[in-house]
Amino acid sequence: MLRKIDKDIWVADAPFKYFGLSVGTRMTVIRLANRELAVISPIQIDNETSLELDKLGTVSHIIAPNLYHYLFASDFKNLYPQAIFWATPGLEVKKPELPIDCTISSNADSFLGELQCVLFDGFRLLSLSGVDSLNEWVFFHPQSRTLILTDTAFHFDNSFPLITQFAARVIGGYESLSPSLLEKVATTEKGKVKLAVQKILDWDFDRVIMAHGSIIESQGKQKFKAGYESFLGQSL
Repeated sequence: MLRKIDKDIWVADAPFKYFGLSVGTRMTVIRLANRELAVISPIQIDNETSLELDKLGTVSHIIAPNLYHYLFASDFKNLYPQAIFWATPGLEVKKPELPIDCTISSNADSFLGELQCVLFDGFRLLSLSGVDSLNEWVFFHPQSRTLILTDTAFHFDNSFPLITQFAARVIGGYESLSPSLLEKVATTEKGKVKLAVQKILDWDFDRVIMAHGSIIESQGKQKFKAGYESFLGQSL
């Protein structure tokens, strides 16, 4: 079910496991001034959620923000065929079967007129196949002063299962807004990451929504900065 976070912004959570750990996953819904809805990082949709969305506005934009969060975008596209399926660059190569309509421009600094965005260039992660690019777009909703992340930082706490808490304490992301050891090891282009982080810190955000972890309602900018100072090993 959808949960209202602020004016014109909602989230919906769903169970999700990664490397056997229960980390959950989350989509974010933004209602634009024309009552179009932008769905970032879609989760598996059910009838109840679909009815809730229809009451809020018209699902017009379905966004796969990185090369990993696309699993349920096709289901959304099938349910809302009139919506534009936006994807990060490279997803059309990785998954050519996806019904992608548009690629988010690598030169973009705004999106749909009401969101600001940054490509988190240089960020890498360790996966079962080795070191992979993430190609994640990070979004900012100025109206609610909300930063919207997907896999560039995590924030686990005691609301998660004990085994997930233990893993987050070991590899990072427990009660801190930061990438994990998997990303720290894989990412070597720290200069590109630092540039993206500096652009994000120029935004006036307080709240942070991420795909995996508990939402940070206040002091999000300070926590994001602290998480990436440790990651980069240098002052921002």
